[in-house]
Amino acid sequence: MDSGDKRQTETVQSTESDLSEQIKTATKESHVRAENTQLMQSFQKGQIALPQYKLLLFSLYEIYNALEEELDRNASHPSVAPIYFPQELARLESLKKDLAHFYGQNWRERVIVPAATQRYTQRLRQVGKENPEYLVAHAYTRYLGDLSGGQVLGRITQKSLGLKNGDGLSFFSFPGVSSPNRFKQLYRSRMNSIELTEEERKGLLEEAVRAFQLNVEVFDDLLKMQTAAEPEAGVRRRHGVQNNNTALGKEGKRRCVQWQAAQGEPHFLIGRSARRWLQQTLQHKSRIVWRHTKQFDTFVMPTQAIHAKLFFFFFLSLLIRLH
Repeated sequence: MDSGDKRQTETVQSTESDLSEQIKTATKESHVRAENTQLMQSFQKGQIALPQYKLLLFSLYEIYNALEEELDRNASHPSVAPIYFPQELARLESLKKDLAHFYGQNWRERVIVPAATQRYTQRLRQVGKENPEYLVAHAYTRYLGDLSGGQVLGRITQKSLGLKNGDGLSFFSFPGVSSPNRFKQLYRSRMNSIELTEEERKGLLEEAVRAFQLNVEVFDDLLKMQTAAEPEAGVRRRHGVQNNNTALGKEGKRRCVQWQAAQGEPHFLIGRSARRWLQQTLQHKSRIVWRHTKQFDTFVMPTQAIHAKLFFFFFLSLLIRLH
């Protein structure tokens, strides 16, 4: 083997041992699955609706709130410090700005947290406490994705939704990064400088795969929430707004109601078409709190208002009634 072949072989071996390349290889299939979820396909085709985008912003806010709090808390950790770029990458303030644009300054009262998003944030909290080095996998998955395909999605979203002057699109903007490509090279170089044991490296690669899977679950969950509103949209087109509650029928009502745990409270997501019917059914529940979005209403029963067993039987009776 001549010296040129030897140098090429050594370069390949060095590249293959880099953490950034190992993550890229380990997550290749997961990356493809994430890009091919129905929600992402709709984005790429410019078939994104404003309610979908708003729900996505809510989920991203919760995810980045957890991720960036854990990165801040572990900023001095030897595995986190090299890839800690809060000035360049932090997304939380941008998401707050976008949500305030769509919902006003009281947007926090309107937050909807899908179940898959909760699982994602819980995992981030767990990792931050037990295995801070795994935060590298989550930061890589989110931030480098935002700097890559996320930039294309930003332009598609702006065009599809007719958003002007960057309003509602701050999430896609990185004013602290003058050249995304050069910054990604720097970021990967910093990743490759992290010293890990074989066990830590193996766990980190597995966590990267898990991070992509968590994102896929979030995308699928958001699509299900949007689908829950489709019976309402169809009724509006066929029968008009005033008569949609009557035209929806029990089947539509059943499909419009989903139960999930949101911020520790018994929480229902409901298409607006079914709201009047449910208000009549639940009118004796004096402590119900209604929250509103453009296509969804939610009602929340604070856990201190009802005993857990009573809530279970209430929910069961509700499902039976809807069927």
